[in-house]
Amino acid sequence: MTELTLVQAVNRGLQEAMRQDPDVLLLGEDIGVNGGVFRATEGLYKEFGAERVIDTPLSETGIVGAAIGMALYGLKPVAEIQFMDFIYPAFDQIVSELAKLRYRSGGQYPCHVVVRAPYGGGVKGGLYHSQSTEAFFCHTPGLKVVIPSTPADAKGLLLTAIHDEDPVMFFEPKRIYRSVSGEVPEGDHRVPFGEVRLVREGTDVSVFAYGAMIPPAVEAADSLARDGISAEVVDLRSLVPLDERAVVASVEKTGRAVVVHEAARFCGFGAELSAILAEQAFYSLKAPIARVTGYDTPFPYALENLYLPNAEKIEAAARSAVRAG
Repeated sequence: MTELTLVQAVNRGLQEAMRQDPDVLLLGEDIGVNGGVFRATEGLYKEFGAERVIDTPLSETGIVGAAIGMALYGLKPVAEIQFMDFIYPAFDQIVSELAKLRYRSGGQYPCHVVVRAPYGGGVKGGLYHSQSTEAFFCHTPGLKVVIPSTPADAKGLLLTAIHDEDPVMFFEPKRIYRSVSGEVPEGDHRVPFGEVRLVREGTDVSVFAYGAMIPPAVEAADSLARDGISAEVVDLRSLVPLDERAVVASVEKTGRAVVVHEAARFCGFGAELSAILAEQAFYSLKAPIARVTGYDTPFPYALENLYLPNAEKIEAAARSAVRAG
């Protein structure tokens, strides 16, 4: 085990995959000599060279399009988009081509592509560097979508993604890149998709979150516990495929649900989760499902802390659910 920050764990996962398999390569803006805008690829250019750590032009369409072509020839490219906010020029390549190639070819071309992108607020990035639009990609059949919240999961989910036969959108919560650290297994450590991580067991209310929302969810649970309210914190981490069975089982036990994400509320991932719970756990619910989310506005700069969900908002939602039932 090695103590790493989340961004260091991403770096270690990329290094491990590239050492294991010569078909794994990286491409993106400034990822080579510069090591990427957040230094997630630092040192990899020196170890693997310019043919496997490729500095690209400033063209997200070109980055993803090139990655698709590489994958069709049997390579396993990992494409970095500097910020999720910059991914939209490549949207057509992702949803119209990448997501459909395996289906379109009858399984002949699995298209091993991972698209990495830091997402979310908390770093004073303003409206062009703080977006959380994971729901766009969750809505697209053919894509898998994962978001780690711990260093161990960052490495483990990334290695699973790189070796998966389907294209994977791998979103990294930049807010906790360096503020969260933990022990990370050495070697080929993989975390399976479609399984939640039970962060904290509880009996009174279930709090579902992912990425940078896990630390405030845990903080809220700690505060609730001081008043005798037992909150279960569930890290979804794999949005597609989703561990529906574990989500439903948690609510069947607690009878209450609070869903947390920093993305805008309307049609966010919490809406889908709420629908699943309404369909599959309705008779277990003792209170309405609560959502703690960002607002339906562009991401603000000066009011960033007001926009983002925090422990106080999560705690208030949980207390309201407990009082209601």
